[in-house]
Amino acid sequence: MPQPIEALDRPALERRYRRMRLATVILAGVSLLLVAALGAQGFTGSAGAAPRSGGESANSAGNSSGADQSADSCPVTDRRDPDDPRALGDVDAPVVLHEWTDFRCPYCGSFSRDTLPVLIEEYVETGKVRLEIHDAALVGGENSILIAAASRAAGDQGRYFEFYDEVYHAPDSAKDENGEFNLEALVGFAKAAGVADIAAFTADVESGKFEDAVRKDTAEAQAIGVTGVPFFATSNCGQVMSGAQPVDTFRDQLDAAVAAAREAKKN
Repeated sequence: MPQPIEALDRPALERRYRRMRLATVILAGVSLLLVAALGAQGFTGSAGAAPRSGGESANSAGNSSGADQSADSCPVTDRRDPDDPRALGDVDAPVVLHEWTDFRCPYCGSFSRDTLPVLIEEYVETGKVRLEIHDAALVGGENSILIAAASRAAGDQGRYFEFYDEVYHAPDSAKDENGEFNLEALVGFAKAAGVADIAAFTADVESGKFEDAVRKDTAEAQAIGVTGVPFFATSNCGQVMSGAQPVDTFRDQLDAAVAAAREAKKN
């Protein structure tokens, strides 16, 4: 069962991320000890390893007046690019919800199927929240990178979220004998997602055109302390959550974030 969200003040959150970044640079083993000491419940790993995905932890941090607002202290910077294929919602929405995902992560699949549609209907389509996706290829190694690169190839033709849905709704029978999604499966997802130029999509995937971008996203995720997926953060470091939390947990956090953002805008 998901654990209740633990409230942290901004200085505590900043200390957590600085320690996580230092641990990542020095030694992965040290990272494990620091994460345990800080009460995090994710799982460590790298793009070439296969750690388990997280489904039970969540943490939040409330904004405090006078806290350091520098980018270095925040887990993520809002992209707010109107042409971003991996984003949904109003570019000027009060809050951006960032999701780090791995297409081989079962908890990410649960979130995308069970929770995300509700959040899109209640928050994205109403203009309250913008969703921005980040890759964190931590679970399935090279196959995770391949799938994420394919999702970007679909996004290059304006079909990122349609491809995202196809992958997360795919049956196990779509996997090969190694339990992976191969090129044939990815092309099938692209066709089902409505990607117009399948030849261009296939060429992009075969050439590895977007793989470096996926690896960069993954490295950035690890540098800010993302050790398990799915992982979430809202604008301005307001809240972070790990795991496929119940929809009511997201409602509580997003309602608070939107209210805080609107109040801050008044002032």
